[in-house]
This record gives sequence, structure tokens and C-alpha cells, in this order.
Amino acid sequence: DCPPGLAKKNPPCVPPGLARKYGRGDIIYGDYWIVRHPGRYGLDANETYYRVGDYVYRVDRDTREVLDLIGAAVRVLN
Repeated sequence: DCPPGLAKKNPPCVPPGLARKYGRGDIIYGDYWIVRHPGRYGLDANETYYRVGDYVYRVDRDTREVLDLIGAAVRVLN
């Protein structure tokens, strides 16, 4: 069983501090969302960005390799 606040998190039931954070060179597997229209958020429209949990990463479009950690999703995507 998972507390209601953690059930809605991604990954579910994992406290934010324990969620997987990726570093430069890591390959992103599993759950992620593609950031559509990154230019709307002040990001380079020609790059590919993924949101994983509470973070936004710039990634290689073909390999899903992390090129940069952009920052917390709440700051980047608002």
C-alpha cells in the first residue's frame, strides 16, 4: 500500500529523494515523458528533452543518452 501523496508520484510510491536521478552519459530507460514544444519553455527547439519524475534532461534523440540535467521540472516547465 502506498500513501495517497506518493501514489501520484513518478515513480509511484517512491519518496522524491529516493527517485532515480540520471547523470551525464546515463541512458534513460523506463518511464519518461518527451517534452513537446520545448521552445515554449525557453529550451532549444532543436534538442530533445525528457521529463523523468521531477527532472528535465536534454538527451540524444537516438540513444536516450543524457547530455545535460536541465533542472527541476517545476521550474523548467512553468
